[in-house]
Formats: sequence, C-alpha cells, structure tokens
Amino acid sequence: MGRIEKPALDEMFANIRSETQWPIDADMLWGYFFTDGDREKLLQAAAELSKRGYTVVGVRDPSPEDDDQRTLWLHVERVETHSPDTLDRRNQELYQFAADLDLDSYDGMDVGPANLE
Repeated sequence: MGRIEKPALDEMFANIRSETQWPIDADMLWGYFFTDGDREKLLQAAAELSKRGYTVVGVRDPSPEDDDQRTLWLHVERVETHSPDTLDRRNQELYQFAADLDLDSYDGMDVGPANLE
C-alpha cells in the first residue's frame, strides 16, 4: 500500500459527512496500524506509542486469509479530533515513526464513533 495522500483524506472526510451520522469534526476513535514480521519490534513500537498517549489494542498474528503469513499487525488507537490537514500531519508523523523503528510499514488508519459517555 502506498502512502495516504491528503486528497484521499479530503475524500474520506467528505464521504463520512455524506454517508454517516458520525460527528467527524469532533472526537472520534482513530485506529492506527503498523506491520512487521518481528513481534519484538512491534512490541517495542507499542510501548513507545503507549508513552505517547495511544491505547495499545494488540498485536495480531496473520489470519488464514492474509496473503503474507509472516506479517504481524500492531493496532493502537486514540480518541482525538482531526481534520484532513491534522490527520495528514498525524499520518506523516506515524510514517516517520515506523521508519525510525525500521518497521515494515505504517499501514494507515480507521475511524469510528468514540462513544464517550
């Protein structure tokens, strides 16, 4: 997967506004994903991201449907408010983080309602 560019984020925000009732301009639950074949490297990344305020969801082994049976996935999340600009900056920061730790990739993000009570 190539890098996520800002026009794709603009489109994502527009689609969420038109297709859902989500308050995309308010706090949302953002998930961020990293890949590598080395569990220890992902656990090191998880520890560092936890220090930076992310909640570590876990490291997932490949599922039978995955093309690459060696790739592990680190999933972290954080409740935050983004615009396409701030999300683009966050993505650039996380691409650099993955490069600095020599991970295979920062694989992007997903979003859902925060459901804060």
